[in-house]
Parts: sequence; structure tokens; C-alpha cells
Amino acid sequence: MFFTLSKILGYLASPLVWVCLLFFLAAFSKKKRWRKRFFWTALTMLLFFSNEFIANEVMHVWEVPATPFHEIDKTYAYGILLTGVTSTDTQPDDRVYFHRGADRVVHTVELYKRGIISSVLITGGSARLVTTGRREADDIFKALKLMGVDSTDMIIENESRNTFESAVKVKQMIGQEQGKLLLITSAYHMRRSKACFAKAELQVDAFSTDFYTHPRVFTPDTLFIPKIDAMQSWQRLIKEWVGIVAYKIAGYL
Repeated sequence: MFFTLSKILGYLASPLVWVCLLFFLAAFSKKKRWRKRFFWTALTMLLFFSNEFIANEVMHVWEVPATPFHEIDKTYAYGILLTGVTSTDTQPDDRVYFHRGADRVVHTVELYKRGIISSVLITGGSARLVTTGRREADDIFKALKLMGVDSTDMIIENESRNTFESAVKVKQMIGQEQGKLLLITSAYHMRRSKACFAKAELQVDAFSTDFYTHPRVFTPDTLFIPKIDAMQSWQRLIKEWVGIVAYKIAGYL
């Protein structure tokens, strides 16, 4: 029940949905006063959420900063790689299809080849309401093997549907003999992920990847031209904030 509800809330956590709903109300409201209110509210929200400068500033505050390799002064028994970066129902199924966030995988390979992590624990099955296609962890295992990670140094957990389930299942797999753990996921998702693993009584260090921010600039296109990428950044942020609230209510954090 919680899984289904969280997915529905995730779909609704979109500024574009809100804007479209307000324009719809503006078009079909019977009272002229309300039509004007709905219209101007929708237009204001559209301009705000599509502003690249504002979206970049807020995302920059939220993302957990990157850790330079030269600042990592210890080694880890496991690099815990969270999935969410592949398309598992695209055909033909004789290859792995990455979308945004693929540097979770690429940076994991570099951590492994630098000797910072001894093993890779890939965790994540399917986050869809209706489970179809392949399991993400299985696909990423194939990709890591092609990139030179020894299959004997990889562990797969492919049943979890969300971050908290991943944390619980990882704890069950490695138990108390966990050693040092390095959590690898997107920078905007790191806060909730670390909290889930802490709830599961696993102490992890953060290694953020997949950044949506860029250096602050004051060019006219950044300040004034509406960008769909800005709305997508807001959607990720709001979905993450809604997820944190929902996880707290469910006792996951």
C-alpha cells in the first residue's frame, strides 16, 4: 500500500502538472475573477519553476557535495551501488540501456580500480508499480563485468523496490560483519539514502554522483529564458522532499 501511494505522490510532485491543472481551471472556471487568478498563478509558477538560475541555486544547496578521490584516506569492504539508472524493458535485451545517472556506475568502477572499494554490492530490483522487464541489479552486474570488475567481487540484491527496502536487504545480506561501507548514489538522493541506511543500522560514508548543478553564472539565458531542464530539476527535488516526508510517516527514517 505504501509503495503504491508513494508512486502516486511521486507522479503528482511535478510543477508541470500543477501548472497544467491551473491553466485547465482558468479555462473552465465559470467566474471571471477565478479565471484570472488561476491564469496568473499558473503563469507565475511556470516562469518560476522554469528559471534555470533559481533551480540551480536550490539544487546546489540540496545536493551532497562530491568527494575528490585524493581526499579518500581509507578503503571500504563494500561499495553499495543503488540502482535507478537503467531502462530494463528496452529491446533488444542483449545490452544494457543507461539513462541519466550512469556515472553512478562509471564512478563505482573507478572506485574499484583505484582500490578504494574491495567489492561492489548492487542493490535494486524494479521500482515500478507493475514489475516488468529485467531487474536493474542484474543489468548493472553485466555492465560492471564488461568494464572490468571481477564477478567474484560483486554481490547482487535484486528484490528491493525502494531505498529503504534496499537498506534492509543489504543489512540482511552482510549482517554484522560489514566492514567499512561506501554508499554510491545521486547527489540529490544521498540525504534520504543515508538516512535509510542509518535506520537499518548501517553506518555508511557518502560518495555522491550524478550532479544536476553547474557553476553559478549570470548570463541572460540562465537568468531570463525559461528552460524545461529547470522544471525537471524542481520535479526531482520536490519528489525527493515528498519522499522524505512519506518515509518519515512510514517510519523508514
